[in-house]
Amino acid sequence: MREITCIVCPMGCPLMVEEGPAPGQGNLPELTITGNKCPRGITYAQEEIRAPKRMVTATCGLSFSPEDEAHLSLTAPRRIPVKTSAPCPKEKIDELLEDIYKLKLSPPIKTGDKPIVNWKGSGIDVEVTRSL
Repeated sequence: MREITCIVCPMGCPLMVEEGPAPGQGNLPELTITGNKCPRGITYAQEEIRAPKRMVTATCGLSFSPEDEAHLSLTAPRRIPVKTSAPCPKEKIDELLEDIYKLKLSPPIKTGDKPIVNWKGSGIDVEVTRSL
């Protein structure tokens, strides 16, 4: 039995998830979910147990021209924040972060720019969250 807290709404229901036997060969085990106050808790628990996903936030590097580099102050940013447009499967987060950390963006950069579009065919875009 696992206990998880539903994060779909502010109620924060404590959900108890018990895995039963698989109904047939190759099928996923049955999940018994209790503690939810609304149907969204059941959906959340099923996804969290079977295919957990997370939004990813990170920073990527900035690349300046030699002329710009000469005029930058010591307090000028060297990295810019980014986030995914959709949740990423947990087992692929490290791979996604490697690709984000390899990026070097050149100003001007606007909020909403997408340095990575449809990452590896997943439908996940990486979006800039700050203009520079």
